[in-house]
Amino acid sequence: MATLPNQLPLLRLPAGTLVDTTGDGPWHEPLLWYADEPAQPGDWSRLRATGRPLGLLPVLIDRGLRDKGPQDWELQPAFTTYPGDHDAEEVLSEAWDAYASDEPDDSAPWPGPAPVPAASTAGTPDELAAEVADMLAGTVRPALVPARRSADIPAAIGWSGPLNHENDVARLCAVLRSWEDRFDIRVVALGFDTLKVSVGRPPTTEAEACALASEHFAFCPDNVDRRPHGLRAYADEHLLGQEVWTFWWD
Repeated sequence: MATLPNQLPLLRLPAGTLVDTTGDGPWHEPLLWYADEPAQPGDWSRLRATGRPLGLLPVLIDRGLRDKGPQDWELQPAFTTYPGDHDAEEVLSEAWDAYASDEPDDSAPWPGPAPVPAASTAGTPDELAAEVADMLAGTVRPALVPARRSADIPAAIGWSGPLNHENDVARLCAVLRSWEDRFDIRVVALGFDTLKVSVGRPPTTEAEACALASEHFAFCPDNVDRRPHGLRAYADEHLLGQEVWTFWWD
């Protein structure tokens, strides 16, 4: 996944773990480094400044209630393809067709991609990501991953969080790439089966939010299908003007 040689073993990093453990045994190089101590405000920005020139990007690791880190996540890099080989709309439309038929409110054909909202004037996407990361400080661990795009971070480590929904996380990373381009998202935090992204260009109208809700349903049905009022309620509560999106796969 990385386009530069993996620099993780060469960096002088704070005390932490170089993770090369996968669901099938050791990997031939570290998949990521994450710190022993909880993240502090400013860690995400400092790691980004250090790592980006070397082909490394920051992410926050959420060990969850069971206190299990990435070495316990059954990472699957050997079964992960390249996000650039997949078409985001194709991934979403296929998932929509597979899952929407089970939802009475969402039985219409795939509606297509959501419109791109107006650009934000509040700061750059990376500045917002740093703010979101700082809000999570104290409950997560800072990490570095060999990846050139934030959207590729899950695929770079062979993350298996969405395994019950999608066997190849690179297909979902193709969608994250599309959201990176259209909504200025950044992957900020990963847990065993959770993903949190910052959103530099959130929808600002109900129509934009409702259209985007269809994409979220296809991307992560577990986020939406348990809610009694369907996509519209999800759009109003979780998408309209929201600068953080959180996903969870059962």
